[in-house]
Amino acid sequence: MIKVAIYGKGGIGKSTVTSGISAALGLDGLNVMQLGCDPKTDSTINLLGGKPPTPILQYLQEQGRPDTLDAIAKKGFGNVTCMEVGGPTPGVGCFGRGMLTAFELLDEMGAYDVYKPDVVLYDILADVVCGGIAVPMREGFADKVCIVTSGEKMALLAAKNIILALRNFADRNYAELGGLILNCRDMADEVERVEEFAHKMETSVIGVIPRDTAIHQFEEEGKTIVEGDRALPTSARFFDLARTVVDFAEERNVA
Repeated sequence: MIKVAIYGKGGIGKSTVTSGISAALGLDGLNVMQLGCDPKTDSTINLLGGKPPTPILQYLQEQGRPDTLDAIAKKGFGNVTCMEVGGPTPGVGCFGRGMLTAFELLDEMGAYDVYKPDVVLYDILADVVCGGIAVPMREGFADKVCIVTSGEKMALLAAKNIILALRNFADRNYAELGGLILNCRDMADEVERVEEFAHKMETSVIGVIPRDTAIHQFEEEGKTIVEGDRALPTSARFFDLARTVVDFAEERNVA
């Protein structure tokens, strides 16, 4: 099993990218778990026809500890196990603490033994990398971190902050940087700009998702582009990214 945390600033397309990877992995026959770590609880909706599962924190607040994992998980396209952390009570709780609570609950309930995922993908909002948002990399939940970015200045700044946060834990055998995923905004020289940034940060661009209206058309139907039409060139980019994620597991086994 390989656990990959996918970070990026809000609105950069993390959920689109994460769900596309999950769908491609599922079609390739792997057992996948996707955990949305964003208070908006919209990470998995395009794997579930637009109907996300009950968020874990909401369930805990309203009903207490669930009796079974089925109360907080749904099976989506490609047999992907979909879950959403949700958010704390507005103005009261800390999202980072809430995320840790959700992760610990899944561990206690044996979620990884029950669903037996080959790949776990965490979809994480990270406009500001506070100690709480760094939970997956800091607490050892994730093996690799990938960062979704565009060529825009604020997206690259967020990516830089995530990389710096990650490297603060480099000597503790926590998560390692897997690379950048460019989700294009059709800026001039965008690929070159992000590749230059990657070189400066001593990492690489592991995938490029072009700006494609088909992505948004299928999302209106509650689908990923991979589900909508796996033969499209953009769908092929997601299959390439999925193979990169599988390669992460092979790298870890070699190490």
